[in-house]
Amino acid sequence: MSECKRWSDDPMEQLIWVHERQSGLRAIIAVHHTGRGPALGGCRVHTYGSDAEAWKDAIRLASSMTWKCALAGLPYGGGKAVILAPPQLAGDARAAAFRALGRQIERMQGEYITGLDLGSLPTDMDAIRQETAYVTDTTGSLGATDDLTADMTAYGVYLSMRRAARRLGSDDLTGRTVAVQGLGKVGSFLCGYLAQAGARIVVADLDAGRVTRMRQLWGAAAAPVEQIHRTACDIFAPCAIGGILSERSVPELRCRIVAGAANNQLASADQAEQLHARGILYAPDYAINSGGIIVTAAELAGESAAHARRQTEAVPD
Repeated sequence: MSECKRWSDDPMEQLIWVHERQSGLRAIIAVHHTGRGPALGGCRVHTYGSDAEAWKDAIRLASSMTWKCALAGLPYGGGKAVILAPPQLAGDARAAAFRALGRQIERMQGEYITGLDLGSLPTDMDAIRQETAYVTDTTGSLGATDDLTADMTAYGVYLSMRRAARRLGSDDLTGRTVAVQGLGKVGSFLCGYLAQAGARIVVADLDAGRVTRMRQLWGAAAAPVEQIHRTACDIFAPCAIGGILSERSVPELRCRIVAGAANNQLASADQAEQLHARGILYAPDYAINSGGIIVTAAELAGESAAHARRQTEAVPD
């Protein structure tokens, strides 16, 4: 854990290591900033290569949540929970681990509010809710918010693509080629918006079934996962894992704009300079993928889905 000494210099308000023997829970809660309000950010479940890798991911994700909430004008700061998932995290053991996380969140007395994120499920949030009220409701005033969160994230990214495309001369995406990396819920919704706008879509995903579905629904072309970032296109849309824009991959890009939904797309700050030097316009992920957190904030405030959509329409600004 010596790597963590360097990360202690990061401006985190709190970094909490959670290890409960009974449930087997091993998790990290990172609270970056609460100056605007409670730290808001989902709970990620992932199998990390090391504890150090998990700490680094929690810190970066929490930081980006602060910028995301601030730019979206939301009364929240940034936080993140990361569960280091062992292979046996399933069934009763999974429920027990999430209840243990809920007990830790309750001890924080509202400084951090959690919710769904990559790898976590609505049933996991139900388990947390047995121990604390500081968790977003997936079946509240907006109904089942999982699809709405993904839809509004994609909608904000799509609108931001159009704004960025003005650099190409017009915000009309008709006939322009967009390469979408990752076809989870957000990537799939994004393909729908792009198809309706008349864009040509090239897609890639580790799940062949998702690729087939986009080809059938929207006439998308397919590219190998390891080649999608090299596709000749107008816009490259990373919608899968973070760190895709690396020292190796940026020189291989064949696009004029990068605008996608994945969190923490830059492997390091150096890649921002690389993109700039190549004349590639980068729409920062935390600026354009805030539709999901806008939905969460609307849910917490008791607002409607229509209100969340109106707020998402302001994302390109």
